[in-house]
Amino acid sequence: MTIVREDPHHEASEAEAVVPPTREDPVAVAGSEVIGGPLGRFAAVGRRGWWNPLRVVVLVAIGMFALGMVQKVPCYDSGWFFGANAQYSHACYSDIPHLYYGRGFADDLVPYFDRIPDTVSGGMGYLEYPVLTGLFMEVASWLTPHGGTIQHREQVYWLVNAGMLLVCTAVIAVCTARTNRRRPWDALLVALAPAFALTATINWDLFAVALAAAGMMLWSRNRPLAAGILIGLATAAKLYPLLLLGPLFLLCLRAGKLKAWGAAVGGAAAAWVVVNLPVMLLAWEGWAKFYTFSEERGVDYGSIWLIISQQTHSSMDAANPYAIALMLLFCAGIAGLALYAPRRPRFAQLAFLVVAAFILTNKVYSPQYVLWLVPLAALARPRWRDFLIWQAAEVMYFLGIWSYLAYTTGGNSKGLPQDGYHLAIAAHLIGTLYLCTVVVRDIVLPERDPVRQDGSDDPSGGVLDGAQDAFVLGRPSHQPRHAAPPQGGPEDGYGYGYGEGYGEARPVQWGVDPAPPASPH
Repeated sequence: MTIVREDPHHEASEAEAVVPPTREDPVAVAGSEVIGGPLGRFAAVGRRGWWNPLRVVVLVAIGMFALGMVQKVPCYDSGWFFGANAQYSHACYSDIPHLYYGRGFADDLVPYFDRIPDTVSGGMGYLEYPVLTGLFMEVASWLTPHGGTIQHREQVYWLVNAGMLLVCTAVIAVCTARTNRRRPWDALLVALAPAFALTATINWDLFAVALAAAGMMLWSRNRPLAAGILIGLATAAKLYPLLLLGPLFLLCLRAGKLKAWGAAVGGAAAAWVVVNLPVMLLAWEGWAKFYTFSEERGVDYGSIWLIISQQTHSSMDAANPYAIALMLLFCAGIAGLALYAPRRPRFAQLAFLVVAAFILTNKVYSPQYVLWLVPLAALARPRWRDFLIWQAAEVMYFLGIWSYLAYTTGGNSKGLPQDGYHLAIAAHLIGTLYLCTVVVRDIVLPERDPVRQDGSDDPSGGVLDGAQDAFVLGRPSHQPRHAAPPQGGPEDGYGYGYGEGYGEARPVQWGVDPAPPASPH
């Protein structure tokens, strides 16, 4: 009898490597009917033609970004400038044009170094963004012509920023597509995400998301130092990418790859210091504004704490310690899951869970924070049904917050009252928790993980991919035959093969020719 096994050192061809979503995802199959139906059995799949997955994903992402810009047209024409309520009733609000004047860029003030007059900043004093985001905003102001009215300059400033954020969108699409080389089409989840298009130009978060996505791609390419540098730069633009180092520590601890984690942490620390130290030394008060503002900020829009505060008529002064305690509780659960799971979780899965935990427990949830999760969700759970359920909840929140602000600022009772807004917040929380639950299920039952159903281990894991476990808590509850087969199979001595003449897959032990199954006769 012959047992057919995949050689762990065999390099698959382009056609064999790429996993088309229409061959495994029912929603993708249904959606493909719009463009001619699922990929055929003998279709040529690969990167040789011009219409390869990467180019398609990038073009779709650019198209969706353009649609998001079109959605802002009512505000571009008048909503940002004439009647504050219009930008909410048309759901086209953006921080970018308002902060051009409100943070001193129109007056050529240098962020962090020059104090902004209270009459301009509303008492903020200094720019309340991390240093690298401040540099992004400043570069955009240099590219904005200073002639014409302030309204015209604000419009141009938004357009300049939109152009720079479009580049970030393309980078995110490319990095997501290339993080898992066998599944570039999963990046279509990012490109077609409605919440991504709607929130892309509200703020500058896409810059940090692009740096974090590039860092994850470099980690998947076994370049931990370079990955750490990109994560450090992302942290210098927005705080959340720092959270990625936590899952990496847990996974490297379990796999015995702490040296790679140390290289990533060293690179991240060095990059962050290089960016921040000059401003810290020369403009401490301005540099510290982001951190003091984050600490002193009260309960704000979109958070579970706002629902509690408004329903109980309490100021929730203790929200900070409550939020920190709940975040630590979630992190402890994620750590236990990472070290006790029957099979080591994938990096993207834990990264999604820890960033989602931060979003769920934070004192504020701005609509653009969904951008942090979109690339992570596409890598952690590449299934259209679950992704679209979550996106529907995020779109409900996007519409809910602007309708609520229209109600509270319009003076005409048109919009969403407080209880309706609480339902919108609940939709966001439940949608995010739903996707977290599905990801946790994939970790506990690895045979349900879409990425691992083709025999992969952790394509985004870099040095973790296919590595043996060195530290595990407890005894894994799954037998190897219940879990997706490890890449190459040598870790636990089991693989999947096909017995000649029997027509069904069954677990076989590597190097052992098993006895044939009992005859059905």
